[in-house]
Amino acid sequence: MNEREWLAQRFEEHRPRLRAVAYRMLGSTSEADDAIQEAWIRLNRSDADDIENLEAWLVTVVGRVALNMLRSRATRAEEPLDLARLPDPVIDRADAIDPEHEALLADSVGLALLVVLETLTPAERLAYVLHDTFSVPFDDIGAILDRTSDAARQLASRARRRIRGAKPIPDASPAAQQEVVDAFLAAARHGDFEGLVAVLDPDVVERVDLGAGALIEVRGGEEVARRAQSVAQLGIDVWSALVNGVPGWVSGLDGEVVAIAALTVQNGRIKTMDILADRERLSAIDVSAVSGTGRTQNG
Repeated sequence: MNEREWLAQRFEEHRPRLRAVAYRMLGSTSEADDAIQEAWIRLNRSDADDIENLEAWLVTVVGRVALNMLRSRATRAEEPLDLARLPDPVIDRADAIDPEHEALLADSVGLALLVVLETLTPAERLAYVLHDTFSVPFDDIGAILDRTSDAARQLASRARRRIRGAKPIPDASPAAQQEVVDAFLAAARHGDFEGLVAVLDPDVVERVDLGAGALIEVRGGEEVARRAQSVAQLGIDVWSALVNGVPGWVSGLDGEVVAIAALTVQNGRIKTMDILADRERLSAIDVSAVSGTGRTQNG
């Protein structure tokens, strides 16, 4: 094995962790892959003999690349990003998570958390993700941000407070969550308005990403129930799935995937519903593992 092959092998060993870092930073699987590719390019341009801790070096590089990508989305680099799109969901069968997704979804990185992360500034997101999830020292985070260690610590603390205040905490039992989701789908299928309201939190928030920056937000159990009734009348097929590790579903119409729904069930009721309905982004998401589809959107 030559030096390049050895380096490639070491890089592949760290790829799952690097992709997990990039996915939490960017909320996009395709951009996460771009960030990892850029890290590989930079590694090839570097003298590997001078790198004492390859994993730490790669995590730092991916963090820096992702930070630049986040900043390029924002009008002003240090202001919170407007939530104009939902993060990319990760889809698995309702009864199992693909081993390749386990690192990506570790530490309960549900879609609800990623939605909150989207509202942080790029610097806050970097500090929180690298320190709280991947235990990167604040000295290293400060170096990436060109700030002091104390400033990096303050950014992570601020992000932590915002996440605690905005992230709904789901019920602990996946089976109980699935029962609520099944009850919602059954009520929608039968046009049962009262049944829908019964499983929706009175203050439920539904977000629907239609693409091109069009993000619809609906609040309140009755309003969300009415929307569910109207959508059910379209004759859409629905398949249960795990969406970022929690019960949700994939919807299809005329052989085409038209939506992926991620839910947060809290205290036995649906607290949030995040629905990706952007046809362009859906076409890039593999749903072939979902029972009942046997295909991808573009397959």
